[in-house]
Amino acid sequence: MTVTTGVSAAPVSLWRNRGFNAFWSAQILSVLGDSFSQLAVPLLVLDATGSIATAGLLTGVSGTAAVVAGLLAGVVVDRFDRRALLIGADVARMLLFAAVPLVWWLAPAPPIWPLFVLLPLAAAAGMLFQVAAVSAMRGLVPGPELTRANGQLYAGTALASVGGPALAGLVSGWLGPAGAIAVDAASFGLSAALLMLVRLPGRAASSADAGDRTGPLAEFLAGARFLLRHPVLRPLTALLTVFLLLTYGMDDVVIYHLKHGLGQSDGMVGLVLTAGAAGTVTGSLVVAPLRRRFGFGACWIGAVAVTGVAVAALALTGRPVEVGALMLVYFGCLSIGGICSLSLRQEVTPEHLLGRVTAAFWTIHFSLGGVGAAVFTWLAQHHGAPLTFALAGGGCLAVALAALFTAVRRAGPA
Repeated sequence: MTVTTGVSAAPVSLWRNRGFNAFWSAQILSVLGDSFSQLAVPLLVLDATGSIATAGLLTGVSGTAAVVAGLLAGVVVDRFDRRALLIGADVARMLLFAAVPLVWWLAPAPPIWPLFVLLPLAAAAGMLFQVAAVSAMRGLVPGPELTRANGQLYAGTALASVGGPALAGLVSGWLGPAGAIAVDAASFGLSAALLMLVRLPGRAASSADAGDRTGPLAEFLAGARFLLRHPVLRPLTALLTVFLLLTYGMDDVVIYHLKHGLGQSDGMVGLVLTAGAAGTVTGSLVVAPLRRRFGFGACWIGAVAVTGVAVAALALTGRPVEVGALMLVYFGCLSIGGICSLSLRQEVTPEHLLGRVTAAFWTIHFSLGGVGAAVFTWLAQHHGAPLTFALAGGGCLAVALAALFTAVRRAGPA
């Protein structure tokens, strides 16, 4: 049976929206599958080669494939049926990941080179899925419900990302890394089956569609142009790019602080990161009522400011419980700010540009993230984590202060 969903004038409970629930379940399965591969693939490479450098090279190649796919994914998502793209991306990942254990189980001495073909292709399909998923949300729920719907998605996927690695470790210990990747492939098949229960409303062709068909580069730039011309999204994109520069490597710095600064065990590090995951879930569940009451600008600027305070306060921590409490606040505010930003883009972007705006935003947003991670982890290594926390936290507070002088401050809930 196919479930028909669309945007209705009257708000409907998300739990009664069968199409959204099927989409939500598929997203959780997709993230769960990603968690399996994040653990099982390095284990598979280490079992085969004993080389962490090879595993790192494979990760780098897959990441590059995802970035390249992201440049084109927006154009594809805006030109083709999004439901079909979501299902196709999941089916492609199912087949690509299923090929890995087949090679491993059937070949007497399995070669490593197929991984450098199969996994980058799977990463590219995953990027296409993510852009299509963001673009599809507005067809699943009414506009006023987007923030709450995104909050539920964040909460569910956060739980999946926490439980996924632990479950993957158990499966890998039982069936081996190749068996864990086989389970990963099955999860994408189940996700595709769930997505077949979702029907998105048809997208009417617009004059803008015809005008935008001037080549892949020009079509991609159409999304960037929209960001740069929008009075709120323009400063928001710039502020978020700086914010990510400051925070992208904080997880690594926190782990370094716990291990080398406070002398804690791996188990304690895991407990602290679990507290952070609890913060993500909490922030995801409270963001909708907060935005309804205070509006977009106050919620986003407040979340960035509290994030800065939490990061700066990490410089004063001497016990893991203090780090855990601050990480709960840190991740909670990250999820509030991220969901507000995502929902605003979905609300104000024209339907025919949703894919390209999403792809352009992610490309700009993450452009400095790797630089920030390298700089701040180097700073922690050579000058200590407390100084790193103080500088990053102060930078986040400066971003919040700068936002007060832009249109982000005036952005209301609508």
